[in-house]
Amino acid sequence: MKTRTKLVHGGTRRSQYNEVSEAIFLTQGFVYDSAEAAEARFIEAGREEFVYARYGNPTVAMFEDRIAALEGAEDAFATASGMAAVSGALTSMLRAGDHVVSARALFGSCLYVLEEVLTRFGVEVTFVDGTDLDQWRAAIRAETKAVFFEAVANPTLEVVDIAAVAALAHAAGALVMVDNVFATPVYSEAIAQGADVVIYSATKHIDGQGRCLGGVVLGSREFIRKTLEPYMKHTGGALSPFNAWVMLKGLETIDLRVRAQSTGAKAIAEALAGDARVKVIYPGLADHPQHALAMRQMGQGGTVLSLDVKGGQAAAFRFLNALEIVIISNNLGDAKSIVTHPATTTHQRLPAEQKAALGITPGLVRLSVGLEDVEDLIADLRRALDAAG
Repeated sequence: MKTRTKLVHGGTRRSQYNEVSEAIFLTQGFVYDSAEAAEARFIEAGREEFVYARYGNPTVAMFEDRIAALEGAEDAFATASGMAAVSGALTSMLRAGDHVVSARALFGSCLYVLEEVLTRFGVEVTFVDGTDLDQWRAAIRAETKAVFFEAVANPTLEVVDIAAVAALAHAAGALVMVDNVFATPVYSEAIAQGADVVIYSATKHIDGQGRCLGGVVLGSREFIRKTLEPYMKHTGGALSPFNAWVMLKGLETIDLRVRAQSTGAKAIAEALAGDARVKVIYPGLADHPQHALAMRQMGQGGTVLSLDVKGGQAAAFRFLNALEIVIISNNLGDAKSIVTHPATTTHQRLPAEQKAALGITPGLVRLSVGLEDVEDLIADLRRALDAAG
């Protein structure tokens, strides 16, 4: 099946009623025909047998199978949020004395997990410039267990070469773990390019309409069922059946939405590229430092661009406050266009020198392009730039 067909039909489990829309199995537990049947299922439950919603659920399993088919992964485990996916993927495979190499440019909560949580339990973490292969080469060593990075960094939109980093990591026997939110499942070729584990916040493009939290980890069946699943089911990070149903509905339209959003993002980036009042950062523009890599790796620039407004935080705030269509929030991948000021929100806790090193300037704003008419969005952004002075 081709992509859009998989997104509509993949993983479907119909009940005895042969419903058209996937059923929501809002149940915590499951009934056994006998004590012997309960014993047998607890020893080893098959893929179509369920024990407890924290372990698995038919609606959740449909979402896992559908996203795995889209990504080209052997298996998937759905989680309660994107950060549950990130922290679960890392923590399930690491123990005291292990070493991780990570790109420095990350979402604030990912940085917290690596800097604060893992190191608290004896994991050594080395940070590198994700775009510098020499730094990856120098940091990866024989005892490195994993490398971690965002394929496209939040919010500075640096692009990491998945294939090149994977080659370095695999030579040392390390797993390659990629947070692929900005690339989206639509443009992802991460597994084909060498990623062992791919992570998404389903809260973003997969839901796509700002309704539910969710996450998913994709990889080999060995990693998902033998390493990740035992950790997740015992620590409680499972996705709720209702949220899984919402994500299934989101997958039906994700290809259409993301392609339209990416087209809009490129049009906005091109329209504002010559404006002296703002610096446009977008992998789909030829002047982006990793433009060629982004085109090779994703084929598109994605749905998000960053704008560095001249005049610093004060001008950026005037810009945000003058917007009439684009809303101020800290999500992305929504049908509504959303703008945020990372330095004072998503990356607020970082020291000023770290923000500067990452390129998170006082004037930087992140724009997630929605499904509104692109001419309306361009006019709104230009009006706001006028107000910003």
